[in-house]
Amino acid sequence: MPDPGLLLTMLVLLMAIGALAGVLAGLLGVGGGIVLVPAFFYAFQTLGYGGPNLMQICLATSLATIVVTSLRSLSSHNRKGAVDWDILRAWLPGIVVGAILGMLTATALRSSALQVLFGCLGIVVGLYLAFGRVEWRIAENMPKGWRLALLSPLLGFLSVLMGIGGGSFGVPTMTLFGRPIHRAVATAAGFGVIIAVPSVIGFLLYSPENQVLPPFTVGAVNLPAFAVVIAMTLITAPLGVRLAHATDPKPLRRIFAAFLLLVALNMLRKAIIG
Repeated sequence: MPDPGLLLTMLVLLMAIGALAGVLAGLLGVGGGIVLVPAFFYAFQTLGYGGPNLMQICLATSLATIVVTSLRSLSSHNRKGAVDWDILRAWLPGIVVGAILGMLTATALRSSALQVLFGCLGIVVGLYLAFGRVEWRIAENMPKGWRLALLSPLLGFLSVLMGIGGGSFGVPTMTLFGRPIHRAVATAAGFGVIIAVPSVIGFLLYSPENQVLPPFTVGAVNLPAFAVVIAMTLITAPLGVRLAHATDPKPLRRIFAAFLLLVALNMLRKAIIG
């Protein structure tokens, strides 16, 4: 039986993580995974749950929350007619293949290697948040043929390796190929579902190496973290939305980008130096 004091500390940390993720999602429109993965990592490590597979647990638990949050978001956007279902259908096979390959890659790597990958990709996302522009374009139409066959699995693969949904890579991809931002955000919620469902199924069947796991972990998914974060984001995301309407989100977006860059760089530092 886990120590009750340790469980209480873990619960408090998870409530704080979920509250922060919910506010940021509502305020800045960023996916929760970009916050949850490093937050889970530092929280579990602080509580003494380390080992060679800690990042797998953080990625899998983050993706499990994305199943719920993306479905809720997709339903909300669909009621407003903002989801581009043609894009979702075209991208679905490649994203699923990429997500499964990402899960298999993640389970084959050690935690330190996944930290390096998260740090490098986090820097890319942070720089885009800081300097990216909605009006940037590569083309006016979504990719087809070999470009679609290349980009769709890549999007799923990289997203799983970061434990994130469709927003961080999907929204920039769609806007760069001429989709309006509100359509891109809505459709990316569908990407999140397609990414998270197959990868979480795989992570639930995964057996981490012998180590001290966080209590009530099934496969690589920590159930208390999943449940607490979902509950807290339901409470705090509306607060973030209200703040977004009351303030100018652009400077806050740059502040968050700077925060993400620091988190990514620190993740790299810990992976390389220890």
